[in-house]
Amino acid sequence: MPGLYLHIPFCKQACHYCDFHFSTSLGLKQRLVQALVRELELRRDYLGPAPTLDTIYFGGGTPSLLSAAELEEIFAAIHRHFPVATQAEITLEANPDDLSAAKLAELAASPVNRLSIGLQSFHEPHLRLMNRAHTAGESTAAVQRAQDAGFDNISIDLIYGVPASGHHIWEADLANAFALGVPHVSAYALTIEPGTAFGHRVRKGTFIAPPDDFVATQFELLLAGMRTQGYEQYEISNFCQPGRESRHNGNYWRGVPYLGLGPSAHSYDGRNRQFTLANNPRYVEAVLERGEVPATVDELSATDRANEYLLTTLRTARGCDLAYLRDALGLDLPATRAPYLAELTARGLARLQGDVLTLTDAGKLLADHITLELFIAD
Repeated sequence: MPGLYLHIPFCKQACHYCDFHFSTSLGLKQRLVQALVRELELRRDYLGPAPTLDTIYFGGGTPSLLSAAELEEIFAAIHRHFPVATQAEITLEANPDDLSAAKLAELAASPVNRLSIGLQSFHEPHLRLMNRAHTAGESTAAVQRAQDAGFDNISIDLIYGVPASGHHIWEADLANAFALGVPHVSAYALTIEPGTAFGHRVRKGTFIAPPDDFVATQFELLLAGMRTQGYEQYEISNFCQPGRESRHNGNYWRGVPYLGLGPSAHSYDGRNRQFTLANNPRYVEAVLERGEVPATVDELSATDRANEYLLTTLRTARGCDLAYLRDALGLDLPATRAPYLAELTARGLARLQGDVLTLTDAGKLLADHITLELFIAD
């Protein structure tokens, strides 16, 4: 079944690594909620007539900045236009500094049943380096308060590859994360994007990213630690206790259609993608004053769909089904790229079991390169 994504483009402050669309000015927040409600009505048929939603995901930005009344307004609109599965997974991204006992009581009383908490680190100097709004103490306390409030479906985000003299900080971050006993962990390597504060500092020469081998070692520590603690790596950056995958994100990687609402949100109807304008005032004006969604449609060719399938499935533990790629998408890799597939398996970078190609731990370190090598051009 399809999913719904809602982009909440507001943050208290700008993290130095983040290149997602957001604003630190909250003046338009109520109007933007009204625009989301209106967009729900305008695009209720995007996924076909009355599709039942299996997942709902509030991303951002910082969705935990929404008030209880704003969340209630959005949920009321969702239920006006869509059936929602009884056991739907409903996720809200949150920052630790927002998760007071009172806020968590509000969320526990809402339909939200899964929290994704952006901890990033338990090390105070790293939090300050990244310009996070919370403290190291709040990293642990927020998760514990969420558990006390009745949330048992919790994911935490961590960032590795942060410059340091060694790996002891990352090892301590992992130990602190495991001590919390949450069912899901997303761990991402620090990426320096051009438009971010870190990107600006790199250009000025005041910030130096760690070398690739430093980041690779921390990825290996991550894999080893997760396995020791009983977590399954079901996607390169995502780990869960058995049976606790993120259904919403898993659907992205399997190519399940979804509707994305809000400025900068993406949608996918099974054949084409739609990209909404990443500008809060212009989005609100278009939706509320003209009844239009300012978006661009990207019509995917057969080659685009085949490449996307490669890109997403090779990142997962399920791997890439080469028979589906051939029969449904027209790309016969065993016929066209046999020497390269043989090289990958000989070098221990991939396994080919029947028609399923999966990456090994060594291959996951080179996932982007391997995928690009397998891509085909129109």
